[in-house]
Amino acid sequence: MLRRKPTRLELKMDDIEEFESIKKELENRKRQCEEDESVAVGAGEGPVGTAAGVAGPSVIADGRSQAELVQERIGYKPHPKPATLPALFGNVQF
Repeated sequence: MLRRKPTRLELKMDDIEEFESIKKELENRKRQCEEDESVAVGAGEGPVGTAAGVAGPSVIADGRSQAELVQERIGYKPHPKPATLPALFGNVQF
């Protein structure tokens, strides 16, 4: 393996300003989400996904379960593909 000389990284003011603006933006979003959750709990709504103390699979606001979100994120598709010839060969004309 070839070893190259270390490169020098310089931190510029533009980079620092961009970092600070993104950090503030994320903090504002987090604060807004916390305020929304506190208002929802104060209005008498229970935690999402449970009804009357019965624990079930957690359901996200758009109707998908936590397992479906994880499967989508990792690219797992539990539904088998149909085994028809057009599905196997695509748009190939014979």
